[in-house]
Amino acid sequence: MANARKLDKRRKSIRNIRKITRTMELIATARFKKAMERAAAATDYTKRITEIVSDLAAAGLEVSHPLLEGRPEPRNVVMLVLTANRGLCGGYNGNALRLAAQRRTELVDQLQLATSVDVSGKRGISGLKFRKIPVEQTFTQFDDQPKYEQVEPIANAYLEKFIAGEIDRLDVVYTRFISVSRQEAVVETLLPLGKLGDDDSRKPKEKGGGESMYEFLPSAASILEEVVPTSFKVKLFKCFLDAAVSEQIARMVAMKNATKSASDMIKSLSLTYNRARQSQITGEIMEVIGGVEALKT
Repeated sequence: MANARKLDKRRKSIRNIRKITRTMELIATARFKKAMERAAAATDYTKRITEIVSDLAAAGLEVSHPLLEGRPEPRNVVMLVLTANRGLCGGYNGNALRLAAQRRTELVDQLQLATSVDVSGKRGISGLKFRKIPVEQTFTQFDDQPKYEQVEPIANAYLEKFIAGEIDRLDVVYTRFISVSRQEAVVETLLPLGKLGDDDSRKPKEKGGGESMYEFLPSAASILEEVVPTSFKVKLFKCFLDAAVSEQIARMVAMKNATKSASDMIKSLSLTYNRARQSQITGEIMEVIGGVEALKT
């Protein structure tokens, strides 16, 4: 009877776990839909800013800004790693951390660059500490819905350091959202920004004499001074949004697989329990029959 009781107790325990994983799957699904809507809106906004810079270039203005100028011999690099504050999301955090460790090895050992690492997310902080990688700054205030007001101070700090020459490049390691079925850990260089007007997604209409179909007031140059820093802030914000969407998808898939595994274990344990119970009942019947036969003699 003890064996059957243990099996039944274990089966009840797994049923409780299945309820939890199913609930977490539903929560992750709801959060994923909200996060994806915000990420799509940020993507449209980023494309629109790129279009404005393209129009500035079409107006005959030489697109020049300190954030667009590359450093021929970079010396100081900052690597920002975006991870989650929580686990139970499959290989989401592990993939980003492995890529970050690989990237840091390339920068420090191969390119001989002074590299400082900033990390967002408690899982990233503990993961880099376990890998004995020193961390300069940590951010734990981001949840499943990062806000622009939270990202802007971080972006402003990087802008100030880049313009002052304290850093020569900013690499962001995060999980890019490509589609519902595909997300991948990538390294994206956000500073320097490069040529914003050379985006293939939208080519300005060519007109004679490099004229534009727009008039810029007060001037194209003054607009450029505002658009370029804003473009960097939005790009960094979009990295945080992509990371949040990818995290929820990873958690949704992980909890779905956990729920399925729990159901399979319950079925297997039910079969084992039924066999054990049947064997036990058969044994008890045989004992009763044996006792009856003994009384007859």
